[in-house]
Amino acid sequence: MTGPLAFLARRGLFLLDPETAHGLSIKALKSGLVPACAAPADPRLEQTIAGLTFPNPVGMAAGYDKNAEVPEALLRIGFGFTEVGTVTPRPQPGNDKPRIFRLVEDEAVINRLGFNNEGHGAALARLKACSRQALIGVNIGANKDSSDRIADYVAGIRTFYPVARYFTANISSPNTPGLRDLQARESLAALLTAVLAARDEEAGKSGRRVPIFLKIAPDLTEEGMDDIAAEVLAHDLDGLIVSNTTLSREGLGDRRQAGEAGGLSGKPLFEKSTAVLARMRKRVGPALPIIGVGGVSSAETAAEKIRAGADLVQLYSCMVYEGPGLPARIVRGLSALCDREKLGSIRDIRDSRLDYWAGRNA
Repeated sequence: MTGPLAFLARRGLFLLDPETAHGLSIKALKSGLVPACAAPADPRLEQTIAGLTFPNPVGMAAGYDKNAEVPEALLRIGFGFTEVGTVTPRPQPGNDKPRIFRLVEDEAVINRLGFNNEGHGAALARLKACSRQALIGVNIGANKDSSDRIADYVAGIRTFYPVARYFTANISSPNTPGLRDLQARESLAALLTAVLAARDEEAGKSGRRVPIFLKIAPDLTEEGMDDIAAEVLAHDLDGLIVSNTTLSREGLGDRRQAGEAGGLSGKPLFEKSTAVLARMRKRVGPALPIIGVGGVSSAETAAEKIRAGADLVQLYSCMVYEGPGLPARIVRGLSALCDREKLGSIRDIRDSRLDYWAGRNA
């Protein structure tokens, strides 16, 4: 859906509260009201990362399809991969409403959802019905009232092992009290040891090794980044996702909504998340896969993430403002960039502005 019709549809959705509008968008994808609009396949955009071949580098980030209701529909609108969740072992309602806020002037979103989801069982049942070839990752987390958060992540690995193409351990949401404490070095070491041991055990039983990524916050100190890089490399993790939402409100124009508690995403997150991405790339070296997230709203911002050190990118909040045609537009734009710059692969631009972004004061 493009042009005036898309504009009117967006205006109509913006008359609704954000959570209601989100639910309607899920229903529209389920029903087929959002037509397939994938860009033509381009071998220059294909990437093999952590043993998986991605048809293009643009993915849907976790947070949109929390309960694995529409992963294949998302792939049909242009995404090269999609990530469901965050899913916790037991269903939980999340935080009190209202808990999503649009900052229209900034093209941003603040959310304090708190891992609202239907639990492992509901997501697993839906994922079992999906094609095994579909590139669907599962983002796993811990219940808010869990007595053993590491055990919750291990349960996620074991539950979804038969259906996940990759896992993301989300330890960076700001909306579950204490969750970001798992980024501290000692806690992170314990978590990585446990989830990788569970993965290796499941791989031994199934003969199939599923990669595990770690999703981190953009609000880390330099020392915090040092600690995470050291543990990630020590534990031979498959990759990083940089980054989750931020607690910062710097530079926002919409002061009325900016005071709401929660994580900020969308265009204002681009600079901060891209600077942290580059700094982590410097720390972990060239080989470790990194997925860049935060403020991706165009082919140029996607390309800039890659120039800063990302292998793949993800988006979510910017689609609220740009509409469901955004992933296909980005993919077509990346193909056009390859034409202009005579690239054999989009990977040829990776790290080309690494020093610039690593030096940004974001």
